[in-house]
Amino acid sequence: MENVVALQPKERVRQDAEPIATMYRNLGTSSAEQVVARALGELALTMAGLASQVRAHEMGDLIRQLRRLQRMAENLGMISLSAVAGDLRACMERADTTAFAAVWARLLRIAERSLASDKALLEQLDQTPF
Repeated sequence: MENVVALQPKERVRQDAEPIATMYRNLGTSSAEQVVARALGELALTMAGLASQVRAHEMGDLIRQLRRLQRMAENLGMISLSAVAGDLRACMERADTTAFAAVWARLLRIAERSLASDKALLEQLDQTPF
């Protein structure tokens, strides 16, 4: 048993800055910052709600909530988060509990990295000429 290695997966998060850049171009800096901040807050609350549901094994509404998360992530250019939310919905639709557990863990990692890097994305946008 000396050869046991604890794996710590690191997810590469893909993001598309264009949806947020478009908001900045169309709304102006101040309004776009408010819209983006509100959307990121809603996304974080949705993730927290999903986590609560999964912990409580309340799966009845989970597919609808995952679809909502997927749309929100798409609107913010969070490509990885949107894709993994779709993958998790597919696991639920197939009733594949083993895959669900693995993809759920991946969704948590991706969400954590996506929400942590939103400041970096906003800083990158501040340096982008419109």
